Amino acid sequence: MQVRPDRLNTTIAWLFMAGSACFVVGSVPAYLAATGGWVDGVTYVVGSVFFTTASYAQLVQAQTPGATGVDEVSQRRRVRAHLAGWLPHDRAWLAAATQFPGTLFFNISTTAALTHNATAAESNRYVWRPDLYGSVLFLVSSTFAVLAVSRRFLSLEPASPAWRIAWVNMLGSVLFMASAVASYVVPSSDEVLDTRIAVAGTFFGAACFFVGAALMLPAWRRDVTPPQPVAERRRNR
Repeated sequence: MQVRPDRLNTTIAWLFMAGSACFVVGSVPAYLAATGGWVDGVTYVVGSVFFTTASYAQLVQAQTPGATGVDEVSQRRRVRAHLAGWLPHDRAWLAAATQFPGTLFFNISTTAALTHNATAAESNRYVWRPDLYGSVLFLVSSTFAVLAVSRRFLSLEPASPAWRIAWVNMLGSVLFMASAVASYVVPSSDEVLDTRIAVAGTFFGAACFFVGAALMLPAWRRDVTPPQPVAERRRNR
């Protein structure tokens, strides 16, 4: 399988935006009231599938030589995609490798949420736990992503598009975690711990992921370098 680096990056960005948009829409109370619980739940499922597809494509990007660090010519040159890899010393790869299973947990939690009349124990086991595990992995992934683009974890580099993307996604991960914790169903009352935080965390967290994905497009264009003349390439060897 071969891919063009520029098209792969664009595809990843749009898939993440589509998934984020589904989560944003699904968390709007007016949408739930207008469509009903089942349609709202399916919206989350579709969004989680977009997330998983984008995350795997990003993992392929991170482990494929020639898919990043390209110039105006090589970004359009097809390279062989590495569908599997092991790069534990590469923080960008670690970010993608921990994010991907996190999206799989969201697949599980959003699908399980379609079940009606579940008890508090069933909801916490099949919906809340996978949601919590996915949120933890997203936080870990965001930490690796920040470290991949920063000299130190808390260093300020606002001029860097990659730094801005990493921290927007970190905020999204923190909000998803807040939503996951607040979504715990209290057994004694069968009520969610805090509905407002659960809904707001999902809405604003997904909005952050949408912004982070949208920023990938101009960031790619900015990072692409002009091709070097042949003589200059020879001097650099």
